[in-house]
Amino acid sequence: MNENEFPPVEDIDPSSITTVQDLMEQMGRSGGFTAKKVYEAATILRDMIQDEDCYNFLSFPACIISTGTRGVIKELIKRKWVDCVITTCGTLDHDLARIWRKYYHGSFEMDDVELHKKDIHRLGNVLIPMDSYGIILEKKMREMMEDIWKDGQTEFSTREIVREIGKRIDDESSITYWAAKNDIPVFLPGPFDGAFGAQLWMWRQTHSDFRLDLLKDEQELSDIIWDAKKTGALMIGGGISKHHVIWWNQFREGLDYAIGLTTAVEWDGSLSGARIKEAISWGKVKEQAPQITVEGDATVLLPLMISSLVQEMEGGRG
Repeated sequence: MNENEFPPVEDIDPSSITTVQDLMEQMGRSGGFTAKKVYEAATILRDMIQDEDCYNFLSFPACIISTGTRGVIKELIKRKWVDCVITTCGTLDHDLARIWRKYYHGSFEMDDVELHKKDIHRLGNVLIPMDSYGIILEKKMREMMEDIWKDGQTEFSTREIVREIGKRIDDESSITYWAAKNDIPVFLPGPFDGAFGAQLWMWRQTHSDFRLDLLKDEQELSDIIWDAKKTGALMIGGGISKHHVIWWNQFREGLDYAIGLTTAVEWDGSLSGARIKEAISWGKVKEQAPQITVEGDATVLLPLMISSLVQEMEGGRG
């Protein structure tokens, strides 16, 4: 066989690996299953970030923000490697709550009846005491809304209200803080499906002129799409966040780069399980776009991918 066209499979040599970048490069040469796909995804992401004409979207579900992977998402936003975030309401819940309170290690096998009696929520193998979630969010958000209200604005898009909240945070662990600091828009197409949205509803009970204008978000996304020379997307998981990215990009004949990470199956017809290549048939990803779907847990894959890119790009080999 032609080795230029079909390179030989090479063994991974653990004894020679000294950095995450070393590991990633050896995974790329190993030719083996998901390992190679992770390498290819990191390569597409690097090219997407380095393409100065490309406007980059990041979408993800809230659950990973309850974990240490929050730090990886924060790094993408802090480094301005993405230009826009589309996520779910719960992202604000967990990002804000973890500024003021701690989440804890647990187990998937814990007794949920006992946890309920102790006022502890379980999110997979993460434990969230009741005092670390709804109660603290209610107190702190009301304080921030009172400060926002002093400025006289009564109507907001979700992007605008998230930015106002971010401007009032002084904690560099927060993705909301960095999004506001770097003027990266955060859109919540489902803003009431969580504690953050519930607090906005509660604010409305005593401030009847408060309005959340979701169509203003859509107009801004439309402007972004029509102004972009190219677009790329790193889409973690699925649901409304992923679909909002690909939905808007169909109006410019599809994404120019597309990466998907998912644990879902495709045979149930769900968007979360749909492989990126399926979006080509809808015109949501361009036919010739570099694209890949990597099957696996984002709390494993993202730290590998982003850590290797940090080392590569800071080392001048990007």
